[in-house]
Amino acid sequence: MLGQVDSYDETTQSGVVKYQEECYEFHLQQWTSESTPKIGDDVDFDQEDGKITDVSLAGAYLTDTQPVKSQLVAGILGLLFGAIGLHRIYLGFWGLGIAQAVITFVTGGFGVVWGFAEGVLIITGHIYKDAKGRPLK
Repeated sequence: MLGQVDSYDETTQSGVVKYQEECYEFHLQQWTSESTPKIGDDVDFDQEDGKITDVSLAGAYLTDTQPVKSQLVAGILGLLFGAIGLHRIYLGFWGLGIAQAVITFVTGGFGVVWGFAEGVLIITGHIYKDAKGRPLK
């Protein structure tokens, strides 16, 4: 089954995998991947009688990524409010959005050109993914 790590405590080396509305506890001994579990990791797991037997990371190729953010909305935000990085914040790039606002403030307006150019790039499809790598709709 495909689920997601809902919580993980390194001190007890145990965590919870959530699948639909069900939660399953696991211990690091059932973890088959090399890296340690992280909250939000997509996992493939087997369970018997409500107990997890094996848990491993599920690659992004196992699930289809669905578009969540609108290309048109992001483009318009870039054209109108690109100076303060609102389009980048909308797409999930918080750090870059804040950097654009700071650069606009420090340089007396240079961020306006940067944001406008990115708005055009978004509308023309040259910037086509959000911060999680999902395509724009």
